[in-house]
Formats: sequence, C-alpha cells, structure tokens
Amino acid sequence: MTNRWGLIGASTIAREWVIGAIRATGGEVVSVMSSSPQRAATYASENGIGKAVSDLDALLADPDIDAVYISTTNELHRDQAIAAARAGKHILCEKPLAMTLEDAHRMRDAARSAGVVLATNHHLRNAASHIAMRDAVAAGRIGKPLSARVFHAVYLPTHLQGWRLDNPKAGGGVILDITVHDTDTLRFVLGQDPVEVTAFGQSGGLGKAGLEDAVMGVMRFADGLIAQFHDGFTTKYAETGFEVHGTEGSLIARNVMTQRPVGTVVLRDAQGEQTLPLDGRNLYETGLAAFHAAIAGRGSPAATAEDGIWSLATGLAVVEAARSGRAVTVETGL
Repeated sequence: MTNRWGLIGASTIAREWVIGAIRATGGEVVSVMSSSPQRAATYASENGIGKAVSDLDALLADPDIDAVYISTTNELHRDQAIAAARAGKHILCEKPLAMTLEDAHRMRDAARSAGVVLATNHHLRNAASHIAMRDAVAAGRIGKPLSARVFHAVYLPTHLQGWRLDNPKAGGGVILDITVHDTDTLRFVLGQDPVEVTAFGQSGGLGKAGLEDAVMGVMRFADGLIAQFHDGFTTKYAETGFEVHGTEGSLIARNVMTQRPVGTVVLRDAQGEQTLPLDGRNLYETGLAAFHAAIAGRGSPAATAEDGIWSLATGLAVVEAARSGRAVTVETGL
C-alpha cells in the first residue's frame, strides 16, 4: 500500500530532505499547505506536488491523504497535530513537538485516542554512526559508560536564520533547535534518560531579541553518567563530534551531528583503535521507512511521541538552567 502524504508547511527541510525520503520509501506526496496561497502553489509546482492549499482544514479533509508531515514553526505544532489526529491522519512532526510539555502531552493523547501514529522527526538517531555507537555500548564494548561529549556548534545558514534567531514566540533559539537533538541522540546511544541539567547561554551577535545563539552545559543521567554539550549557530569552521567514554574503551565520532550520512566512528580500547563500519544510508529514508512500517502495524517509528516529550522536557530544563544559573531537574510527566 502506498502511503499518501500532505505537507503542513512549505518548508526548506521538506524540500531538501523529507519529500525525497517519502518518495524513496514508497510514499507519495499529494498535497502541500502554506498560509500563503502563492507560496503553496509555487512550492507544489517546483516539487512535483499535485495539490496546493492554504487552509489546514482543506488539507485534512482530503481523503487522498493518509499522513501529514508538520514542519511549521514550533508554536503551530500543537493545534495542527491535534487537528490531524482528529482527522485520522498519521503524523510526523518536527522537533520540538511543542512549546510546552502540556501541549506535547495533548498531542500524544490526541493521537492515541484517534489510533494514529505520532512520531518526532529526530533524524540523528537514524544515522549509521549513532546506530553503530548504540550497538557498541549495548554490547559492552566500552564497559560501563561514564561520560559523553557532544559538540554540535555549527553556523546556521542564512536561508535558515529567520524565525530561529528573531522570534521567541515561535520557539527560536539554539536550545529548542539543537540541544533537543543532542538529548535525543544521547538517549538513543546510551539507552538511558537525563535527570538534571546545568547550562550557560550565550548571545554571540547572531540571535536577536535576547535569544541565545550558543549554549554549553552538562546533563546528568540516571546512573550517574555525565554528558557535556556545546551547541551553537555561530561557529563557522568547526567540525561536529560525539564521544562516549567507558571503563573499558571510548567511542569517538567526528562529523556525525549532521543531516548527511557522513562521518566516522572509532572504537579505542586496550587492543588499539578500530574504525567501525558504517553503511552510509540516508537518515531521513531510514526514518521514513520505519514510519511507514509503523503505519502498517509493524513496530514503532524511529522516534516516538514519548521520545519527543523527553527531548522537549530536557530542552526546557536547559532553557531554565541557563536563565536561572542553577541545576534544573528534567521532568517529563510521563
């Protein structure tokens, strides 16, 4: 069965990554919605989409649509996802799921009540590098994990800046854009949850209206593991990285906090160093394949609504820690 999709938001990420991944995994994109009729029509024409609408109700009333991909600004996710669930559409929603935990829980509950799949588009857990790291940790190849480090400070391209840097009400700022990804990737690789965070935010001149454009901090996990993170929109020339250090070895990944299927993972232990094999699969295609399988009743999506709630709760705790200068407990309500 071909899953037919409607796009809620004529976004850059859909154009660059998600439309292709839907099609590559057997889906069809049949409609796109933008609040601007002209933008919707132009976007549909440029991306080979048959229908363009400017009203959410019109898209959700379309019987040709089985699932929706929500990539609007963050403050719109809640109402759009709840409406989609009530219309019986499966939902892949961009992170963060919502602006508040209460709203994220309402989205999850609406999907449960409607019997539809709600997934969070945390693409990084689909990277071959992070899957290899997760498998190595689970197999005990580095012993007991003690610490981790994530370097996810990049330069936000001009065409993506906009609301992320100048609109607090839309959930702008580096923490809800990038730190939530770190959280999800750490949870995926380590197999455990954060319980407390500390952080310092920075305004390096790119963010407007007092929004942080960089942040550094530490997460403490359930069994005592501590993880450093550095996220930024202002770092033009660095590479990204992810490390996990255990009692018997270390995993050192470079250039892996990215949408592209690139980077390396090295396992270093008493026997020396070995580079772990990676298959180079497209991250979004891996995620969409899992989503399509979940619609068919075969397993769960790569990142569930609960995963999205965890990353949002941690991101909100980091926001509060940076604001208050104190350690903040991560509370999900799950």
